[in-house]
Amino acid sequence: MTDGLVVVDKGAGWTSHDVVAKLRGVLHTKKVGHSGTLDPDATGVLLIGVGRVTRLLRFLTALPKTYTGEVVLGVSTSTLDASGEVTARHDMSVTLDEVRAAAATLTGNILQVPPMVSAVQIGGKRLHELARAGIEVEREARPVTVHRFDVDATDDPLVYRIEVECSSGTYIRSLAEDVGVALGGGGHLRNLRRTAIGSFTLAEARTIEAIAASEDQAILPPASALRDYPNVTASRELLGSGKVLERSELGVDGDGPWAVLDEDGRLLAMYEPHRGDTVKPAVVIA
Repeated sequence: MTDGLVVVDKGAGWTSHDVVAKLRGVLHTKKVGHSGTLDPDATGVLLIGVGRVTRLLRFLTALPKTYTGEVVLGVSTSTLDASGEVTARHDMSVTLDEVRAAAATLTGNILQVPPMVSAVQIGGKRLHELARAGIEVEREARPVTVHRFDVDATDDPLVYRIEVECSSGTYIRSLAEDVGVALGGGGHLRNLRRTAIGSFTLAEARTIEAIAASEDQAILPPASALRDYPNVTASRELLGSGKVLERSELGVDGDGPWAVLDEDGRLLAMYEPHRGDTVKPAVVIA
């Protein structure tokens, strides 16, 4: 069985599940999963785990994300993006400085209410399933971090290009709506593109068609999947089948988690903090 990571440049119209299903056929294995949903209309970086790397996907999901897109002011939609029905129109006239000031209020550590069209579960049901049934429920605001929220003008005075670097779990469509509301009206998102997940960028992403046509299928080794995390080298004998170790035994410090590699650079395990000065295996690969 192949174990590794595929960096996909998802096209518009594909769901994340569609990508997984297609790659199961391309890679001839059922053990394929993704590290975080990307809306069908959105394009860009989607990380796909293959084989035992599917057990590491939660560490990839936690990585920061970078997006580009456009905020369309003056029009609110049911889905907060261009795929929804228009729910309101607003008479708005704004300047670039005013839009940037609104974006600045949404930068840093903020509380964000998940949109009804999200995959968040409440009472065992995903919000988008409830939304399709015409049901709207109260959602608790969640803490997210917007590290950077850049805004630039376009030829249209009510359309602004944005680039957002944020924590996992941030909804860019909600930011677009919130900018519109902060400016005294409303707005929605269009042309969303994820340009990076951690250090994985569009520069190394490949389309589904390119992956299917390639001989190596662009699979990165398991160790590369965790390249954004600190790593240490250890022997298989030290780890055994997944022992709890003293930090000094493994040679780690800081908050972790840590990728543990063998002397040849192959991934053995992912370790995380445990009680006191000990660390424990979160995932054992070898």
